[in-house]
Formats: sequence, structure tokens, C-alpha cells
Amino acid sequence: MTARRKIAGATRKGIAPMFKPEQETTVFSDEGGDTLGGRLSMARDAAGISLETLAGQLGVSEETMLAWESDRAEPNPSALAKMSALFDVSPAWLMTGSGDGPGEDSDERALEAVKNELSRLRTAYQEVGRLIETTTKQLERLDHQIRLRNLSKDVAH
Repeated sequence: MTARRKIAGATRKGIAPMFKPEQETTVFSDEGGDTLGGRLSMARDAAGISLETLAGQLGVSEETMLAWESDRAEPNPSALAKMSALFDVSPAWLMTGSGDGPGEDSDERALEAVKNELSRLRTAYQEVGRLIETTTKQLERLDHQIRLRNLSKDVAH
């Protein structure tokens, strides 16, 4: 049985994400597919279903889906059954890795997955750049305000 890693404080209640990826994409590989979460992610990508779409079809949040795919939580049996039908894989494959999994990936599908991941990373990179610029401006503004305040105190004394 695969060991599961428990992450303390894994939920981020009240904290808004800095940016929202347009689409979650996992590049097909042998790594990560040996866990329930890895198989969920692999099967979702193979089926061409976005994280947002799947979450909507299952009536759960995207955060819940991410928790399932990162092995921080496990879906209930009815959600597993729905996902196996949507992904066209056996429930046994989702749970154990044995049985009927997603079809073999073509080179074209793997190339498309890598292109999608690169596009998502470029978007995230641009957003991080904007966040750094905004934070730098805030820092400069606060530094200027503190210097003015200290200058006013020096003049008053």
C-alpha cells in the first residue's frame, strides 16, 4: 500500500490565491501515477476534462479536486464511481492501479499536454511579475511615508 503524506494546515481558509491557473494540466509520466491522486489527475487529463469542469460535474470545489489529486484527501465511493465513468476507466484502476486505465497516450497528446503546461506557466510567470511590481510600489510608498513622518518629527523637535 502506498504511504500517504499528511500535510498539517493544508486548507487555506480566508486566503485568496494570488493567481488562478487557466487550466490545470499534468504532463503524462510514470511519476505520481502510483497514488490515487496521481491516477485521478492522469485519467482527468487523458479524458481532456478540466479541473473546473470536473468539480462542477461532481458538485465539489476546485480546491477539493486539488486535494484529491494531491493525495491530501480522498473522494467518497460515489464520487469515485462517477469519475471512473467520466474517465472511462475502472473504479479498481482508480483505487489500486490495477484494471482498465486510460488509453495509451499518443505523442500528439503528450505534446499538447506539454504545450498547455508551458502556456499555464507563462501566464503564471506574468502574473507573478505583476505581483512583484505591485508589491515593490507598495514598499516604496510605505518607505516614503515613513521617511516623511520621521522628517516631520525631526523638524518639530
